[in-house]
Amino acid sequence: MPQSIGTQPPLTVTAITEKLAVLRQRIDAAARGAQRLAGDVTILAVSKTQPVEAIGAAHRAGLSDFGENYAQEAVPKITQLANGAADGLRWHFIGGIQANKTRLLAENFHWVQTVSNAQIAGRLSRQRPYYAGDLQVCLQVRPEPATHRAGVAAAEAPALARAIADLPRLRLRGLMFMPLPGLGPDRLRAEFRRVRALFEELRSAGHDLDTLSMGMSDDLELAVAEGSTMVRIGTALFGRRN
Repeated sequence: MPQSIGTQPPLTVTAITEKLAVLRQRIDAAARGAQRLAGDVTILAVSKTQPVEAIGAAHRAGLSDFGENYAQEAVPKITQLANGAADGLRWHFIGGIQANKTRLLAENFHWVQTVSNAQIAGRLSRQRPYYAGDLQVCLQVRPEPATHRAGVAAAEAPALARAIADLPRLRLRGLMFMPLPGLGPDRLRAEFRRVRALFEELRSAGHDLDTLSMGMSDDLELAVAEGSTMVRIGTALFGRRN
């Protein structure tokens, strides 16, 4: 298959398998330290800027969940892989949502992890094809005290969760969190704990949540220790982006 998308040479299955083994060892150690099971943590491969060949290799290495940040970049890859041998992939949108791109998300993705207001949720609900099944969604929680960053404030999350619960063709699965860059371990742990507390608050309010998407290549140990059920991994699998 020609390399049609992306500029990096594709990684081999062997190379990704080796990286995946190291990654799983890190997750296992973090989970054991927190008296959790490593199998409770899903690896979401962040495949933005990666060519379809690298995604196919990652799938053959054992990964099924892939995250994309840009709808217009992702949709051709989703279409190309759906028509090839890489069947059974689950596509997660993890980027900022523009209102004029919600139809692309509703029609092509299995998950949207960055819902932060009722207007976007309503558009996704209306535009989700009936034959595609429910769109799985997460609320993106805003880091504190960065009011300029994307996401819903913790105080506003319960109302947004209730609004989504009333919408057809959407299923609220949990929370997604991206901390501010450059935080030290203590501050980072405190932020992860804050989001975990909000997750438990929403569960106590009756929402059937099972997904806490937080932690990336550099901080996954802290995230797993604080309850993450999904880590978003790009660099540790595919290497540094050009």
